[in-house]
Amino acid sequence: MSDVLIGKGKLAGKGVYAGRDFKKGEVVVQYNLKPLTQEEYEKLPESEMEFTHSYRGQIFLYQEPEKYVNHSDSPNTYQDHAQKADIALGDIKKGEMITTDARKDDVG
Repeated sequence: MSDVLIGKGKLAGKGVYAGRDFKKGEVVVQYNLKPLTQEEYEKLPESEMEFTHSYRGQIFLYQEPEKYVNHSDSPNTYQDHAQKADIALGDIKKGEMITTDARKDDVG
């Protein structure tokens, strides 16, 4: 059984859900980011552009499942770029939708 599952949500109709209980501070979703050049970014289909984010001047394309973690103003995970993961802000129950504050993704 997977730690997280893809189900219905708001990102291209998809979201990520806990496949098991998580404790505060645990890695919930490990990123598998693909770095892109500006040229690669410009060649992406429009439908994939929403799954890119820049961090310290580098453009990254999020893969499954992390690309479907939905935004929330009161998320249950935070983005840790050093660990390349979404970390539980508190205990998360199996079946709960995994959310993050996507506005905190980009660093100037």
